Amino acid sequence: MKKNFKNIGYALLLALSLGSCKKSIDEKFNNPEKTAVVTIPYMFTGMLNNTRVRAEYWHYRTFVLTATADFSQTCFLPNTNTVYQPNDGYMGNRWEDFYHPNGSANGVMALYRTMEVTYNQMSATDKATNDVIMNAARVVLYDQASEMVDCWGDIPFSEAGSLETTAAVKNPKFDDQIALYKSFISGLDAASTYFKTATLSGQSSKAFTQQDILLGGSVDKWRRYANSIRLRMLMRMSFYDEAGSKAEVAKMLADPTSYPLIDGGNVAAYSPAATDVLLTPLTTYTGSLQNALTEGGSNYAPDYLLNTVLLPANDPRIPVLYDKNGNKTYQAMPVTFTSEQASTEAAKYSVVDSTTFLTNNKLPGIVITAPEVNFLKAEAFERWGGGDAKAAYETAISQSVYYYFYLNSLGTGSKPTLNAADIATLLTSASVAYTGTQTQKLAKIWTQKWAHFGFMQGTQAWSEYRRTKYPVLNFPSTGKLANYTTPPTRLVYPSIETGFNSHYSDVKAKDTRTTKIFWDVK
Repeated sequence: MKKNFKNIGYALLLALSLGSCKKSIDEKFNNPEKTAVVTIPYMFTGMLNNTRVRAEYWHYRTFVLTATADFSQTCFLPNTNTVYQPNDGYMGNRWEDFYHPNGSANGVMALYRTMEVTYNQMSATDKATNDVIMNAARVVLYDQASEMVDCWGDIPFSEAGSLETTAAVKNPKFDDQIALYKSFISGLDAASTYFKTATLSGQSSKAFTQQDILLGGSVDKWRRYANSIRLRMLMRMSFYDEAGSKAEVAKMLADPTSYPLIDGGNVAAYSPAATDVLLTPLTTYTGSLQNALTEGGSNYAPDYLLNTVLLPANDPRIPVLYDKNGNKTYQAMPVTFTSEQASTEAAKYSVVDSTTFLTNNKLPGIVITAPEVNFLKAEAFERWGGGDAKAAYETAISQSVYYYFYLNSLGTGSKPTLNAADIATLLTSASVAYTGTQTQKLAKIWTQKWAHFGFMQGTQAWSEYRRTKYPVLNFPSTGKLANYTTPPTRLVYPSIETGFNSHYSDVKAKDTRTTKIFWDVK
């Protein structure tokens, strides 16, 4: 049976995948190897144990560093004639990893559909026990599905996983991206409402705490996670539907008690480990991003980010983001450099920091962070009022500094010391200070958020670059293959989908690399 149809007989695959990976998960979580029953709590752990979230080789080497981070220039990639042409096989692998389990992911969609079927067959008592996990699972599903929409547009969703739900093979239709976004936003609001009053005890509390490898069974954190992803999505579509987004965002930001966020308590010197939604590495993980970064030449510092944004402001993040070049200075390789030039001139240019990134096997997978949330608040306040945009902006930048020093602290090697006075100086530097017209202020918010995302959140950086058109980047076009002279505005559907799903004909006309995602209207 073709797995391309998004239909899987999942229980056996889940038992096998969790049975093998669980050997690497901390012993405080239940071990599925000790039971023959595939349960909702174990499947929930499978959803969270996602290598498309973890900071691991395959995802970065084949997707982020060759596509989304490259298209947003948050990483360096040699200037070849195919630099803007994504690899169909790699893109297909990313596409499939959302829908079903294979060698590099557990298949968020297939897992959720199987959980759904299992839940619907339960007694009322058992449903009540598993309600908290099902609500958390929906948050994860909407988060991951929104990223798929941001990359491709219309995607199979409502009919995906038919074998799990109806025991019948059915080619899933492509759902409208606008309708999907609105349904995710509504669903996240419902999940937040559930978590607001959810009380756990007995079996439900034990199962949620033991199997939640993302947030440790904290209902408060799941509520904040749901609200924060919802805020991200509302702001992302805010140029498409400004009135609708403005109303919902204003309601959220005016009532932090009802809509708590992952914002670090609006404190500059916050604790990323305690606040952010981060997927920590498995306890036996010994790898790093070194091969992912070096094999394709993505280990060099990106031109605009270091040379134009960070260096002129003497940004205190520089020592934990990059290593100095052979001349003991910081300098990014020009975006125009080919592979040969990069190899020949390598000693003259900085690379990503070895302690923070190259050899750090403790790097977490990044889901959402307090700096991003405060940048979102700053934009909303600047555009629509209702709060202090300057304070939110400065908090976001300050938190970003603490965030990157936190990542550096997890590695082995050079550990620069953070001086709080350097942050104060950064906030008053000409290119960073919150001054100027509204257009100039928004440009600073968006550029600093893009800088915060960096290559590790390259997919979010690409989405925000397309949405805001900031920073203003130069993409070399000379010598490129015909029709690939610029980065795409969306990913085209991979052949693994177009060759097997009969509903592809419904979306074929708009399946071009220059078609824009619905929120890309600036």
